[in-house]
Amino acid sequence: MDLDQRTLFLLQPETHEMAKAERNCHSMRGHLASVHNVMELHEIQKMIMTATHRMKLAWIGGSDAHEVNVWSWSDGTPFSYTDWCDGEPNQRGVQRCLQMNHSEDKCWDNMNCAVKLPSVCVNRSR
Repeated sequence: MDLDQRTLFLLQPETHEMAKAERNCHSMRGHLASVHNVMELHEIQKMIMTATHRMKLAWIGGSDAHEVNVWSWSDGTPFSYTDWCDGEPNQRGVQRCLQMNHSEDKCWDNMNCAVKLPSVCVNRSR
């Protein structure tokens, strides 16, 4: 889905652990999606709903793998916009990766990176 002429989001319906999902995005010259505003969030959610006819959980490129509670995007862009569910991120166990469309609120939740989910890739031309 084209948000503008420089941003292309792509749903990957196959389920993978987050690291493999990121490698899959790299193979397409992208990264797991970074989300920088509500317009991008809604565009990704609309794309998922159109493709799957429901609001599926999906990996996007946020993690705090390098430092607990310091979230960053895998594409290196600033982590300035968030849509965390109430009480998240909660750091239970090894929940270091960001999934979107959690709960009825369709918000963000930190999750164990080994869980297999569909993913959303982004290619941002510069």
